[in-house]
Amino acid sequence: MSGPAELLRDFVNTYDVETDTDDLTSPRALRAWLESHGLQPADDLALARNLREGLRAGLRHNHDAVAYTTPEPLEAALVALSLRVALDGGTPRLVPADGAAHRGLAELAAMIAAAHADGTWPRLKVCVESTCQAAFIDASKNRSRAWCSMRVCGNRTKTRTYRARRQAEGPGMSA
Repeated sequence: MSGPAELLRDFVNTYDVETDTDDLTSPRALRAWLESHGLQPADDLALARNLREGLRAGLRHNHDAVAYTTPEPLEAALVALSLRVALDGGTPRLVPADGAAHRGLAELAAMIAAAHADGTWPRLKVCVESTCQAAFIDASKNRSRAWCSMRVCGNRTKTRTYRARRQAEGPGMSA
């Protein structure tokens, strides 16, 4: 099983903004995705999508080093999930409450705290390219990465900026 940041990244990326493709098309698809990632099954597709899109909204803030409030869809999803603190081995961690109705989604929500605890949460971001918004883990030394891929999304953004600047300069302004 991968670490909490990788799991959260993969969950957010079950919806591809650019192609409008959703891997979570049914409760069965949700169960299959959760089980394939070592999580308990859950059937509430609407709750899963709220959790996913709330996470995406929250990860947009990881480009800034400022505090932020929890986005409404994420807050609503977290309220619906039953979590408790476990003190296994003296290290506190969040786990799904006994009898939690949406156990696999609660396990995912607990990964938020786990990513904070292991220091990977601030590196978990979404691409600033509005047509993309894919989640990625910023492994750059200074944590300044903005795009999921410089080759694709970074190039798109820089090309658009260049073209807009050239258009603003008007005809005959080229060197």
